[in-house]
Amino acid sequence: MGQKLVREVLATDGCDLSGGTECTNHQALGKDVAAAAGLEPCGIRIREDAPALFLASDVIIDFTTAEITQKHTALAVQHDTKLILGTTGHDEEQITSINVAAKRITIVKAMNFSMGISLMLALTRNLAKTLGNDFDIEILEMHHKHKVDAPSGTAIGLGNAAAKGRGVSLADVARRSRDGITGKRENGEIGFASLRGGDAVGEHKVIFAGPSERIELGHIASSREIFSKGAVRAALWSEDKNPGLYDMLDVLGFGD
Repeated sequence: MGQKLVREVLATDGCDLSGGTECTNHQALGKDVAAAAGLEPCGIRIREDAPALFLASDVIIDFTTAEITQKHTALAVQHDTKLILGTTGHDEEQITSINVAAKRITIVKAMNFSMGISLMLALTRNLAKTLGNDFDIEILEMHHKHKVDAPSGTAIGLGNAAAKGRGVSLADVARRSRDGITGKRENGEIGFASLRGGDAVGEHKVIFAGPSERIELGHIASSREIFSKGAVRAALWSEDKNPGLYDMLDVLGFGD
């Protein structure tokens, strides 16, 4: 994702590349950031110095790990830097740090930066509101074998959209897994199933299973470029926005 983001920033009018960071002992440290992405060298080296990058940037695009989020939100607040956050797998404490930071800076946080998924979120919310509890909701996702969190952040986002459509909290109705003698499905549950294997970029399906009929919404990502394009679009959109926590529905004009 870092390489694709570098290529997208350099190819987009209105964007200048400030730099890139990696973690301690990463093999890319010290390399030219553009050359590492398969482009002509640009004279900017990949560094470990995140504070310097936040200081030098108007906007940071962060596709790292949940464990580093609190450090990055603190740096963004310190340097008044807008933050595009594509990291998933946050726990409650990390989510709280994002919400607190968003009172002072502009943050665009998305489980998935593709336009198709953004539209799917809107459709999921509207269908859940229209169909009601007569239709059971199941969310299926598949990703490559190296993905470390499950369900995917996008699947959770779809679950939140469905729960919002029904006027409930996802935490109260989510069913994360089934194994063994589980008993009958409870009315109003939103179920999740996760598959891992191969090099699948990302596949998501929301199933509305009702009496004698079933409605399925699906999205298949065949390249991570859709995520980098969306993230850079969000960065440009954030330029004149007030502090707050936004998502891709806001960027595309579908926000409430």
